[in-house]
This record gives sequence, structure tokens and C-alpha cells, in this order.
Amino acid sequence: MSFSKDRSAGFLANHMARLFARGLTARIKPLGLTTGNFPALLELWENDGLTQKDLVQRLDIEQATMANTLARMERDGLIRRAKDESDGRVQRIWLTDRARKLEAPAIAAAKAENAEALAALTEQERATFIAAMQKIIASHADRA
Repeated sequence: MSFSKDRSAGFLANHMARLFARGLTARIKPLGLTTGNFPALLELWENDGLTQKDLVQRLDIEQATMANTLARMERDGLIRRAKDESDGRVQRIWLTDRARKLEAPAIAAAKAENAEALAALTEQERATFIAAMQKIIASHADRA
């Protein structure tokens, strides 16, 4: 049996992710954001005050990658770190006012990119596509 990249879910998902990332980058770069810090911001916009460990688990990325991302975000004035009030060994990540003000335009940019990228699909196809991706991601999370 031969391998066809055009029929490979992994190849196609990777290619599509690069296309989405390229489009999102163009839209959020004027805001001073990157696709590297965007996932952490999404989590913090929903739940400000998470720990680095929380972010690593929620985003399923390496600890070192998250540490570097947070260092850049702190340098760029998007977050601040503060000791947990009940456990001084734990640091919590808090959004700055600058990051809070970027939420609406950044979310609008992501929505616009998603809409443009999925424009060739019907509403039902979009729903099926999203549901299939969620199912695959959930099945991988169950294995971890």
C-alpha cells in the first residue's frame, strides 16, 4: 500500500494548521501578538490567575516552551506573575491591562480568520468538521 500525503489526515491537518497560523499571524501581528502567545492569552482571558502548570496542562505543551512563552509575554507587558496568596510556592499568571484591552480585537481577528478559512464549507460541514476535530483531540487526551 502506498502513502499519499493528499489522503493523510496527519499531513493535511498539519498543512491546514500552518495555513490557519499564517492567516492568524497576519491579523494579530498589528496588535503586538503572536500565534505563540495567543493560546495562553485565550486561556487567561477565560480564567485569569492560572499557574504555569495549569497552562501547560490545558494547552498540552512542554513546560520549557511555556516558560519561554511566559517570559516573552512578561517582557512584552502582557502578563505579570505574583505569588499565590494561600501558597507562596506557587506563582499565578495575571493579565495586564494591556492584555485585557487586546481581548476583543484579538478574538475578532481569530473569528475573522476562521470564517475566511472555512468559507468554502456549508454551515453543516463546518459543524461536522469542528465536531470531528474535537472528537479526535478528546480521544488523544484520553490516551495521555
